[in-house]
Amino acid sequence: MQAAATYARQSGARLASHRHTVTPETPWSLSPAHLRAAPFTARLVLPSPNGAAIAAAVPPGVRVVAACLRNVTAVGTWLTSHGYGTPEHPVVVIAAGESWPDGSLRPALEDLLGAGALISDLCSQGAGPLSPEAAAAKASYEGTADLARTVATSASGRQLATMGFVEDVAIATEEDTSALVPVRDGDGSLVSG
Repeated sequence: MQAAATYARQSGARLASHRHTVTPETPWSLSPAHLRAAPFTARLVLPSPNGAAIAAAVPPGVRVVAACLRNVTAVGTWLTSHGYGTPEHPVVVIAAGESWPDGSLRPALEDLLGAGALISDLCSQGAGPLSPEAAAAKASYEGTADLARTVATSASGRQLATMGFVEDVAIATEEDTSALVPVRDGDGSLVSG
């Protein structure tokens, strides 16, 4: 969190806090429900221990695009329209996962399904061929009849419900509700692509 705070200061951005530490002065957090209710800020640092950490670890010059269930078609279209998804310009889709309390990695079903949704969309636009891992993620997504219920009853969904954040799960499983395509720019920020 200290690195995120330093980065926020250096880049003139607001820093999102943990879900339980939101205040009227700092209303931004990793909670989608909090972000919906918070006032607009032009620059926001979201210090997630999974996706943000992975994006920050990718070397400069490597294109990073953030996808989720909410923007999957927009991201798939952006990638294929920029020539990605071919053997010459492959796409690596990372299901970031979560952390156990001890800091070890916990695979997250919602991230697998989100990755599968993007891979499914890319395939519908002619991208390929798929690795066995990508094909398995695609099959998992396409074989899930009730995405919202599946995520809500997963380990992450139950954990968020126990913490009082049921609305976060509902927001996260809204498919194709955003046309925003976050692409990493030269200074490491994600901006609209």
